[in-house]
Amino acid sequence: MMQALNGSLVALITPMLESGGIDFSSLGKLIDWHINEGTNGIVSVGTTGESATVNIEEHVKIIEYTVKHVNKRIPVIAGTGANSTSEARDLTQQACALGADFALIVTPYYNKPTQKGLIKHYIELAESADLPQILYNVPSRTACDLLPSTASILSDHKNIVGIKEAVSEKERIKELLAIGRSKGNFKIYSGDDPTFFDFLKMGGDGVISVAANVIPKSISSICRFVRENNINEAKKLNEANNNLYELLFIESNPIPVKWMAYKMGLTENSIRLPLTKLDKQYQENIITEMLKLKMI
Repeated sequence: MMQALNGSLVALITPMLESGGIDFSSLGKLIDWHINEGTNGIVSVGTTGESATVNIEEHVKIIEYTVKHVNKRIPVIAGTGANSTSEARDLTQQACALGADFALIVTPYYNKPTQKGLIKHYIELAESADLPQILYNVPSRTACDLLPSTASILSDHKNIVGIKEAVSEKERIKELLAIGRSKGNFKIYSGDDPTFFDFLKMGGDGVISVAANVIPKSISSICRFVRENNINEAKKLNEANNNLYELLFIESNPIPVKWMAYKMGLTENSIRLPLTKLDKQYQENIITEMLKLKMI
């Protein structure tokens, strides 16, 4: 395994052409920009990367391109989750074969497995590929909640090395951090931009961030300041971003972040159905905030 996975890990958008295809040219430029801005790791085709609407062939091609283009400069975390265990297994095995450093595997969505089902699902994936795997819990999107007690059982497997937790309840985070400390090699990442600063202060290992798509230097600096115990600087920077964090979720992710990336000249203004481009009623507020933060 390469360097430890800490700090700002961008849940990278998948740039698309107006015609609907994958914009690999913009993807390469985005990757280089992130590395130059201090991003600590790239999540390729996670849920923010529209994994639900790219087909399997595209999914694999995006991971392959990202791994090659990054060229070991920072870790690549391949999104390989699916609500079918066999599909998630195939994607995880392919990510491993393509040279991804980690896999990020969202809980199966819609079919609502039990905790017992989640254990069987994740153990099967962990057994299927010798690749460090990070669990991902985001029940507001999946209708499936992976409980800390289940994460604790799964953390005993050598290939299950962390969890991205999007539930921001303090008691839950404390429970997960205690599991991380007791297991030693199980990392806890925030999956919630508006609360990640508090999460890091509690002892979290990093954030898998939507905001990092458009303010990568700021998110990586907050992570670094907390790591260096420079809490005042981190707090100041984080507070400056508070309005942006809210605006990023004014419509379903990744609608707002893709529109912001378009306004910054990073991508074309393209997103796949059933998601649509940002509604005009929100555009003025977002432009105002982007100007304030000198993003455009």
